[in-house]
Amino acid sequence: MITTKMEMVEYQLKKRGVTDPRVINAMLEVDRDLFVPEELMDRAYEDGPLPIGKGQTISQPYIVGYMAEKLMLDKESTVLEVGTGCGYNAAVLSRIASHIYSVEIIEWLADLARENLSKAGIENVSVRAGNGYDGWPEKAPFDAVVLTAAAAKIPQPLKQQLKVGGRLLAPVGETIQHLILFEKIDQDSFEETEFLPVKFVPMTGESNN
Repeated sequence: MITTKMEMVEYQLKKRGVTDPRVINAMLEVDRDLFVPEELMDRAYEDGPLPIGKGQTISQPYIVGYMAEKLMLDKESTVLEVGTGCGYNAAVLSRIASHIYSVEIIEWLADLARENLSKAGIENVSVRAGNGYDGWPEKAPFDAVVLTAAAAKIPQPLKQQLKVGGRLLAPVGETIQHLILFEKIDQDSFEETEFLPVKFVPMTGESNN
């Protein structure tokens, strides 16, 4: 049984190839037990997702670390996150980047994330309830965009809100999903890299564009 952050980082991240010092430090800085229900705090550092209520989950630590590493953020980066959930992923990214703008379609989850982030003392994450397909246009362009729910295809507004040279990371697919990185080469073209197979909840809402 994994019971500490140090064990989580050593056995779930480093031994699986997540070694970026910025990501490792971020995972050590953020207390995952602040983002899970009180009755599950003793399981906070387990190697897997955990339920947070109403069919929602907090992601497996390895996936959070793996995705953070692939985004290649630095302290000047601004990030759009689509799917705030309980706020844990945004909290980790906030320890690496300048500011995280996170959109959550489920209002009670947006409220929970704000509460959790406040408990964790994190001030550089902005959360709003809204349709993730639309992104957060008034804060664009972003250095990186990350989706924490699976999309059949990437919504055009999210591609438009990414800076040229930026990186968009998302689980893509319906029955079978893969984590895909889209690097924006110019205003209309992207280079795609496919990573590991994943299993995320499907993205909800709809595109207005």
